[in-house]
Amino acid sequence: MPIYRYRAVSANGVIVANTIEESSKYAAIKKLKRNNLYPINIQKSLQRKKASTTVRKNNNGISDIIKGVDTTNLLLTREKAKTSYFDKIYHSITKTERITSRDIIVFTQNFYLLKKANFNNIHALNTIIESTENFTFKGILEDILAGVEAGENMYSTMEYYEDVFPYLYINMIKVGEMSGNLTTALEQAVKYLEDNDKITRTLRSILIPNIAQFVILIVMLIVGTLVALPAIQTLYDTIGSKAELPAISVWFSNVIRTLMRFWYIPVTIIGTTIGVIVWYINTPKGKYNFHYFKYTMPVFGALIFAIDFSRLIRAMLLNLRNGMRIQEALEVAKNVSKNYVLLSIIEASINNILIGQSWIDPFERSKLATPMMTEMLKIGMNTDLAEMMEKLLEYMEIDINALLDKTIKVLPQIVYALVGAVLIFFVIVVLVPCIEVYMGGFLLSAYGF
Repeated sequence: MPIYRYRAVSANGVIVANTIEESSKYAAIKKLKRNNLYPINIQKSLQRKKASTTVRKNNNGISDIIKGVDTTNLLLTREKAKTSYFDKIYHSITKTERITSRDIIVFTQNFYLLKKANFNNIHALNTIIESTENFTFKGILEDILAGVEAGENMYSTMEYYEDVFPYLYINMIKVGEMSGNLTTALEQAVKYLEDNDKITRTLRSILIPNIAQFVILIVMLIVGTLVALPAIQTLYDTIGSKAELPAISVWFSNVIRTLMRFWYIPVTIIGTTIGVIVWYINTPKGKYNFHYFKYTMPVFGALIFAIDFSRLIRAMLLNLRNGMRIQEALEVAKNVSKNYVLLSIIEASINNILIGQSWIDPFERSKLATPMMTEMLKIGMNTDLAEMMEKLLEYMEIDINALLDKTIKVLPQIVYALVGAVLIFFVIVVLVPCIEVYMGGFLLSAYGF
């Protein structure tokens, strides 16, 4: 395993310097942090570890430092290596800095521009690392750089950081590196990240305020049922009024009280249902059915398939332009999707090529691709497939934008309908009895009128 030289701050504010042996730079950083050592600088050592039993003076191993950061040797150097309060605060903040989607977008944009300017991967990564302010992300990029310097592909190191880089993003880089056209793949990755970020922000702006209203109405409904309705009924009984609460208010109040009394029954039912659904989705058949539902669900289904299909065609086009045959292009391009339904269609297409049949037929039989998509591919097989794929992507971009606009228009209406239904129910159950009390009509029945 490689050896890394590091300088780090201990929990007591002492700066220590030593070496650590780990599989990667990021793994070394994580190990130091687990032992309350916060790295200031960490670099891969060019020297190999010597098999020697001689212990040099004042050169303890990492285990010795971790066991005794308050040893006499460290205390003697404490005054010389004392860090400022500013450095302590800075490192305490940056050691847990979260990596955002914006960090990845900026990295990809910069990397694309440098590759377009004919920088090699090592030079481009070094340039970007120097300007990266996010400490955590900088460590990951340095680990990727170490892998590239060792002769590995970028995507192979990125796969260790699946919690940072999206699955599709990693496989776009993989397609670019395997096809020999990383610059174009980076351009597509930038568009994917920006489009995904735009869609996410749009959906959040629609859903979050309305979900908040929905939750507030539910809370007001329950609180009003448990507090306001009993108070109104007590008022009726106190003055001897014969007025009664609306039947729906009484019914809903009884339902809420029953659920509160036997809360473990609905909790058990809901928990069991969720557990069964999660278990089923994690089975091969359940995952396939769930992925099929994602392509056929109302409102979002057509949009999700169109986006996945366009990514597949874009990856295939990239491979075809670099001299790959259709079968090889499909094999490499299938990495940009993890939907079981689309993957099964691609596998069927590859099998059709092996037995001399049309690779487009499985897409046509699936009924997921529109007739326009499959017809354009058929025409391309008889003319120029790469040129027709370009036209298909232009058509699909227009279609995706139209579907997205339609979804954005329909989604608020669905959310507003749910919020409106809860609001109407709240008015009938809680506000109507309150209005009757305010109007004072119950007093007439108290005096026999």
